[in-house]
Amino acid sequence: MKRALLLLAALAVPAHADIAVSANDGKQVLADGRQIVPSPLVPDSVSILDFGGGKLRLVASVAAPASVIGPPRSVAITPDGAYAIVTCARRVRPDGKDIEPDDRVSVIDLKTARVVSTIRAGAGASGVAIDPSGRRVLIANRAAGTLSLFAFADGTLTPVTNIAIGPATSSPAQPIFFANGTKALVTRDADHRISLVSVGSDSLTLADSATMASLRPYAIDATGDRHVAVVGNIGGGGRDMDTISLIDLTGPTPVTVDTVAVGLTPEGVKMSPDGHYVAVTVNNGSNMPRASRGWSDHGLLQIWRIDHGRLVKVAEAPMGGWGQGMVWSRDGRQILAQAMLGNRIESFSFDGAQLRRGAVLTLPAGPSAIAGAE
Repeated sequence: MKRALLLLAALAVPAHADIAVSANDGKQVLADGRQIVPSPLVPDSVSILDFGGGKLRLVASVAAPASVIGPPRSVAITPDGAYAIVTCARRVRPDGKDIEPDDRVSVIDLKTARVVSTIRAGAGASGVAIDPSGRRVLIANRAAGTLSLFAFADGTLTPVTNIAIGPATSSPAQPIFFANGTKALVTRDADHRISLVSVGSDSLTLADSATMASLRPYAIDATGDRHVAVVGNIGGGGRDMDTISLIDLTGPTPVTVDTVAVGLTPEGVKMSPDGHYVAVTVNNGSNMPRASRGWSDHGLLQIWRIDHGRLVKVAEAPMGGWGQGMVWSRDGRQILAQAMLGNRIESFSFDGAQLRRGAVLTLPAGPSAIAGAE
């Protein structure tokens, strides 16, 4: 009983606090630009973070499977802030030398910091999205080419249906809800498409047409009024200039209205709570071999403003290497960014014009995906 009370005290955070959940992968590290399985292995984990008021602290850690493979939105927090849903796209093979597709999904109670249920999605379960009601969940299964719909209630996911987004090789990466949860977009980075899906209470219907933003659409996000979405395109393969695109969601079919160059590998994109800005983590060659032409010892955090249907660059700051996801504080003045190199969570303040570095937190495994309470 005493231990339980101490745990609850440690988890107690003010109602106005900004909470983030970081999924951490201990199965993959970089060895001169090559992803390998470390020896000894570091357990995967999920970290609950409080970054309210310009501070940054670790609230609790939970043992749960996670993966850096896939876009850095393989974790989502329910609208009421009570639960986090975390997928795991890869696991270590029995021989311990490499990784293979996984399909595990964990539900974590954020008040008690424990896994309360687990379920299996499809092979390569990756990007996850929760609808505004908190009752429906979409998971993209990269190794299966499918999208799964789950019902969610009281910490439990219940399978509803799944559909093929494309062939198994299409690699559906990240879904997002829009149109008040009645529609979704799903990026397919292997065949350069963004699929439109109608979402019912117990059905998924794939539209005949698909949006073409740029090469290998990967991370995607929409927030605020969800009239626009932003997608990161990673078709340069770490050698050629990559882009982000702005997508208009107001018509019957989503339309790409702007595309801008950002650098090598925009791993994560996240719109500010008011929908006016976009944060982008750019690997900037930091995940490449040192002998590569584009190698750098650091990544970049960029801020872009959405201005009358165009993306306008506002600020840029160096950050740790092999960057992944990021979250905004509710007031849009602070950003947490993940750097796999060094297992770092890095905080930045933003005043509408400049980024300033703040506190840094080191985690036991590589922070690979992150979500905030929205």
